[in-house]
Amino acid sequence: MKLINKYTKLSILTILLVSLVSCNEFLSELPDNRAEIDSPEKISALVTGAYPDGNYMLIGELMSDNAVSKNTTNGVINQRLHEDMFNWRTSNDDNQDTPIGYWSSCYEAISQANQALVSIEELKGEFNLNSQKGEALLARAYAHFMLVNFWAKHYDPNTASTDLGIPYVDEPENVLLKEYKRNTVQEVYDRIEKDMLEGISLVTARENNPKFHFSKESGNAFATRFYTFKGEWAKVIEHASKVISDPRNELRDQIELRTLSYGEQTARYNSTLERSNLLVGAPLSWWARTFASINFGLPSGSQIFNTNNPFGKPWGYQVFGGSRFANRPKFDEFFNVTNQSAGTGFGYAPVVYFAKDEVLLNRAEAYAMLDDFTNANQDLTDYLSLKTRGFDPATDILTTADITTTFPVVADELTPPYLMTDTQTSYVKAILDFKQKEFYHEGMRWFDVRRFNIAITRDFIDGESTTEITLPKNDNRRQLQIPESAQKVGLTPNPR
Repeated sequence: MKLINKYTKLSILTILLVSLVSCNEFLSELPDNRAEIDSPEKISALVTGAYPDGNYMLIGELMSDNAVSKNTTNGVINQRLHEDMFNWRTSNDDNQDTPIGYWSSCYEAISQANQALVSIEELKGEFNLNSQKGEALLARAYAHFMLVNFWAKHYDPNTASTDLGIPYVDEPENVLLKEYKRNTVQEVYDRIEKDMLEGISLVTARENNPKFHFSKESGNAFATRFYTFKGEWAKVIEHASKVISDPRNELRDQIELRTLSYGEQTARYNSTLERSNLLVGAPLSWWARTFASINFGLPSGSQIFNTNNPFGKPWGYQVFGGSRFANRPKFDEFFNVTNQSAGTGFGYAPVVYFAKDEVLLNRAEAYAMLDDFTNANQDLTDYLSLKTRGFDPATDILTTADITTTFPVVADELTPPYLMTDTQTSYVKAILDFKQKEFYHEGMRWFDVRRFNIAITRDFIDGESTTEITLPKNDNRRQLQIPESAQKVGLTPNPR
């Protein structure tokens, strides 16, 4: 049942927000046909299903400038989907790893969070359910945040009050085809912020598998991303400083990872035992078996992983697999067999949603945008100390000159909705470069492409034919198209 197993395979993904019978309808059945939500344990089980069971990483990775057409014959699942994402085309596929699949999984998670919040209110006074309420609010905020950042324009304070966002749903569905409208981007962000801050104030870490659930640490990590996207720099620093106090003993140690085998690095990357990881999950996805063999990835590691270290030293990242399968070890599939004799089933990809590495880089960006280059240099030196081979703490101390020399300003390369000085631009370029290396394969680069309105030009190789394709600045394809099923029940499509 979806109440207690968030990984149950969904049979229909075509209705606007939730294609299953809603939790509210389920709970209205007679006691012998339903699970009565009457205890903290059952509320906790309900909240467990409030996280999207879809994966966005293929979508974000292939649309970003991480992807290069390799013209290989690697066998992959759903090559047509990959071509659509690489060419910024609308996909009508609704299976695993697709835009429609992820849209549906987010709204299903939101519905679960909403039902948990209703059940918590009904039990008010009987139990202390503050922590469960906080987790449900954070989960609801997170799912809406991911939706608005795939299907709407990036937050721009000058236009957010008129830009179309996505429906913000804060109550369980009690009819099959409820009418919704697209809130503005500003309205969505305001409501995310309200849920997020209240959630952080209430939530505590779960005793069992705490990194699979929002806690104060991962909630504050979420806040650093949220306020980085909004450009509210003081708030980024405030929330980041609640997560990190000793970076060199808290971030992912890439130099140590080099001593491990490919399999050991894979197991370590998404582990709850990895000190950097704050929130992890295992969504329904083929990404673990596809990310290395995908035909639209790096033909080799040189473009990203062998350049731009400010100390002039080699990076600690390891790229495995050669030109056809170049990859970093990050994902190991869990396969759930549904038919033993046929060997069929569903794949799940363990992933990291929030990590301290991102938190520190968000804080460094905030310091730079406030012209506090001393603290930005300290954060970035701490970061590089764990990513640079041969790092010498006595001499490798980052300076502003290191940043401006290694990352010179290129006119109109980065065009966010706010002004940046040349020095700030160099720092932002450095941080974007570090994030691109750190989060390669994870779809995060796409959000930076959107945040800074980065233009993309690349070749699409199809057999013997090569076509140059471009994604100019301000192109409408930067917003995924609203699913047709949602359009049919009244949601305004994105312009094309």
